[in-house]
Amino acid sequence: MSTRAGFVALIGEPNAGKSTLLNRMVGAKVSIVTHKVQTTRARIRGVAMDDQSQIVFVDTPGLFAPRRRLDRAMVAAAWGGAADADVIVLMVEAHRGITEGVEKILEGLAEIGEGRIVTLAINKIDKVETEVLLGLAQKLNERYAFAETFMISAERGHGVDDLRSWLAGKVPEGPWLYPEDQIADLPLRMIAAEMTREKLTLRLHQELPYQMTVETEGWEDRKDGSVKIDQVVYVVRDGHKGIVLGKNGETIKSIGQASRTELTEFLDRKVHLFLQVKVRPNWQDESERYSEMGLDFKDGN
Repeated sequence: MSTRAGFVALIGEPNAGKSTLLNRMVGAKVSIVTHKVQTTRARIRGVAMDDQSQIVFVDTPGLFAPRRRLDRAMVAAAWGGAADADVIVLMVEAHRGITEGVEKILEGLAEIGEGRIVTLAINKIDKVETEVLLGLAQKLNERYAFAETFMISAERGHGVDDLRSWLAGKVPEGPWLYPEDQIADLPLRMIAAEMTREKLTLRLHQELPYQMTVETEGWEDRKDGSVKIDQVVYVVRDGHKGIVLGKNGETIKSIGQASRTELTEFLDRKVHLFLQVKVRPNWQDESERYSEMGLDFKDGN
């Protein structure tokens, strides 16, 4: 039986459920999931196996109207991910329908979708009545000739297996692109940084939505099988440092514990995690920070 392998780009507005879908398809937590929009910065790829097919997911940042340099680089990465893919999946939230953001994406698809297989996945179907769903599907298909429409709940898993099987049959015939046991092509250092950033975002999203990033500065595999990970949390001003540290360092301590627990589970080995907080006023304008996140600094121009 011949093997298949190809790239599938998940596109949609922030919070459409792309990361949740990716994690469910891959069966492991690769892309961070938070309730804060724009949490996915890098084009994280998860690899899912379905029979003889290898589906490599390009999880793109949510598409939104960019204001700052970082925003522009993220949006460029999202469209770049779609342009490089064999199949594009547009995710739309059932209860939000055709928003201004979805309108913009449909316009972009008219350009980028040519010669590609583009399918529609309406997510969060448990939030609306059947008639509303069918009406939305009809409207969207009138706007763009989707190859197929799937009704899914990424969170609960409804319809996800059908979508994966369909994608498995659509990626091109050819050898697998990754070893079978590899779930993501992001370096582990970056996955570790993303996990800590997720914990920060969940804890501090009210006070510090986007003005922080995390980098893994040190990674030491120890003789006893454990790993020592040193990370730096960059914030843009002194006041933010205080918020991240918390009273007597309580906040950063609990964030470190949560991240360590998840990293231990993910890496299946003991983790010694050390976090530092540093003020770096212009990190959003430094090219090195972008390459750390897998983004192109020039795309922000």
